[in-house]
Amino acid sequence: MFGSGVQQMIHTYGDLSDMHLDILSEIGNIGAGNAATSLAILLGERVDITVPSVRLLEYKDVISSTLGDPEELGVAILINYTGDIRGVVLFLLGYEDARGITDILTDGMEDNTDNYGGSGLSEMKLSAIKEIGNILGSSYLGSLSTLTNLHVNISVPYMAIDMVGAIMGPPMLEFSIDNKNIMLIEESFMTSRGSLKSHVILFADIPSLNRIMKELGLFI
Repeated sequence: MFGSGVQQMIHTYGDLSDMHLDILSEIGNIGAGNAATSLAILLGERVDITVPSVRLLEYKDVISSTLGDPEELGVAILINYTGDIRGVVLFLLGYEDARGITDILTDGMEDNTDNYGGSGLSEMKLSAIKEIGNILGSSYLGSLSTLTNLHVNISVPYMAIDMVGAIMGPPMLEFSIDNKNIMLIEESFMTSRGSLKSHVILFADIPSLNRIMKELGLFI
């Protein structure tokens, strides 16, 4: 579909070529566009997006590039996916950014359940964050499934509020233990009432990456 030449099989994330990254960037573009449409419906207003940036970074550099400090409090939504390919999508927000976007989503709604579960956020706001993460993760995985014709099962989203280093540890160990690099997709969603900087970390095992590239025409 996208391929213009035969590429070598991938053994680590470090093997991803510029062509691989261009294709993943295009998938990110389509996913971000779908996410913006869904967010516009959720917010009831127009949502503009920046062009997604797709980068391969080392684990320690992913943390510094997103929130800066592994001990900073963050909010993450994690979606597992299985089927023809398997991995995890992790949507990461700074704590204050999470509070800001939920203020927009819950504007005008009565909410008397502050500090739900000791998080400092109400149950309603936590539910709003989870819905945003679900929209973003499902948009990326949906576009990937459509382009590759691969079947993808998406789990119920899980939420974690913790230090960024602690949040990223488990998926890093499960999916990237043999790799130093992680794929980070970033873009900003903008409305008349504010903006949201999105950090989407995509974990996929190596067989899944090869299957994706094969379906997109990069391998014979």
